[in-house]
Amino acid sequence: MVGAPPIHHRILSSFVGDRRFIQSAHPLHQLFRCTPGSRHASMKLSRTFSGLTNLLFNRRNIDEVANSQRKRLRPGKVSPCRPVPDHITRPPYVSSRKPPGISSGPEVHDEKGISCMRASGRLAAQVLQYAGTLVKPGITTDEIDQAVHQMIVDNGAYPSPLGYGGFPKSVCTSVNECICHGIPDSRALEDGDIINIDVTVYLNGYHGDTSATFFCGDVDENARKLVEVTKESLSKAISICAPGVEFKKIGKTIHDHADKHRYGVVQQFVGHGVGRVFHSDPVILHFRNNDRGQMVLNQTFTIEPMLTMGSINPIMWDDNWTVVTEDGSLSAQFEHTILITKDGAEIVTQC
Repeated sequence: MVGAPPIHHRILSSFVGDRRFIQSAHPLHQLFRCTPGSRHASMKLSRTFSGLTNLLFNRRNIDEVANSQRKRLRPGKVSPCRPVPDHITRPPYVSSRKPPGISSGPEVHDEKGISCMRASGRLAAQVLQYAGTLVKPGITTDEIDQAVHQMIVDNGAYPSPLGYGGFPKSVCTSVNECICHGIPDSRALEDGDIINIDVTVYLNGYHGDTSATFFCGDVDENARKLVEVTKESLSKAISICAPGVEFKKIGKTIHDHADKHRYGVVQQFVGHGVGRVFHSDPVILHFRNNDRGQMVLNQTFTIEPMLTMGSINPIMWDDNWTVVTEDGSLSAQFEHTILITKDGAEIVTQC
């Protein structure tokens, strides 16, 4: 989750220049620059960088956006939180009710930890695969949440997003222009929609985090291409991972591929270390950067690029979770939890 499920789904970053700020365990709302009375959320970028970003990315594919007949998303009704059986172990943040942040220190595992990561990752992948089969016109995202919730608890795991910083549901469902952290509600999916489903499970003390974007019914070629390129960008990024590789190569790989197809790369939401805690170091930036740090053997983290057809500027809804593109253009995301091995990287979130 961008950052889980990660939630982030996910995690927010006010990056550029000061990585210490990203790594500290600040509440999520402190990672935004927000103007009172405005629903806009932006990174704390230097004037030069933000101007360049706007020039290069925020006006791309604007004709496609302007000509779209798709209706903008609107909030639906959110049902009550679903119960979790008492015997299922909860992550610490559920009882503490403290604002979540990024924990310092990487997730590096011994043999037992690797086995647990593979188990949680496999379950997350199985749940995501099942959730994808439910996507069809007429089903509500709340019904998807209900099915995901039930499958997770039936397998003795806890749905990591539930209660994370007050998130009210067990999965994130981000439809069309929703970049991430969409709250499942009463809105029914429509023919032609795309939907990212972000699943994170907490099993035997370890989180497995993954997401994918699915097609609902007859999806047009422009949307299909965006989804395809986003998935490719994740695969390319994973392929370069190995012990000693610099994390900044992930961002360059994703950004280069997005540029070839004239898509924007969302910068406020990042990948992250994951394992015994939901979000930890390292922060994984999906765009070109000069971040320091190298991958180490037996480390686990997520890569979860979000590409847009138009503006990369995010707007947060009043629910303080749902983030949509400023211009209503489509956004797609894919995510895997990976384990750094002596031979490269192993995807632990696969069936």
